[in-house]
Amino acid sequence: MKKIVLAITGASGVIYGLRLLDYLLKIFHVDLILSTSSLKVMKHENNISIATPKDLKKIFNFNNLSIYSEDDLTAPLASGSYQSQGMFIVPCSMKTLSAIANGYADNLITRTADVVIKERRKLILSPREMPFSVIHLENMLKLVKLDVIIAPPIPAFYHKPATIDDMINFVVGKLLDCMGIENSLYRRWGE
Repeated sequence: MKKIVLAITGASGVIYGLRLLDYLLKIFHVDLILSTSSLKVMKHENNISIATPKDLKKIFNFNNLSIYSEDDLTAPLASGSYQSQGMFIVPCSMKTLSAIANGYADNLITRTADVVIKERRKLILSPREMPFSVIHLENMLKLVKLDVIIAPPIPAFYHKPATIDDMINFVVGKLLDCMGIENSLYRRWGE
C-alpha cells in the first residue's frame, strides 16, 4: 500500500485535517503527525478529547494508520530514505510554515517537510490565518519557489453548498486535487 504523510498543527480548522485523514485512509497507509497544540484545538473545536496522539487510534481504528507525536524525531519519516507519495500539513500554523520556509526543522513535522522538499516530493500546506502579513506572504513565496503548494482552506460557492460539510468537502477535495488524488467530494464547475 502506498504511503502518504499528514500533519495536523494547532491552527484553527483541524476539521479539514480530520476529514482529509478519513479520505486518505481509504487509499493509503497514512503516517499522521499531531502537534501538541492540535490536541488542544481538537478538543475545543471538535469535542475530541485525547491525551496523546496515539489515542486518536481509538477514533480512527485502521491498520493502515501510524500516528506520531511532533516530538518523535526518531520516527522513520525523519529520514530521506523513507518513501512516501508526499505530505499534507492541514491546517498549517504560521509558526510551522515559517519554520519550514527557514529550514528550522526542530520537530517531526518540520523535519519531515524538510525531507519532502529535499527529496522533491509534493508538499501541500494549508495555512489557516487571516489576514496574511508581509512576513507570512514572504515565507509562502519562499516555499512556492521550492515547488511547495500553498492551498489555504478557502471555500467556494459556485457549487451551491447547502451545509458546512459541503464547504469542508470542497476544501478537502481541492487539497486532494493538488496532490493528484482523484475524488468526487465536491461538484466541479460545469458539472
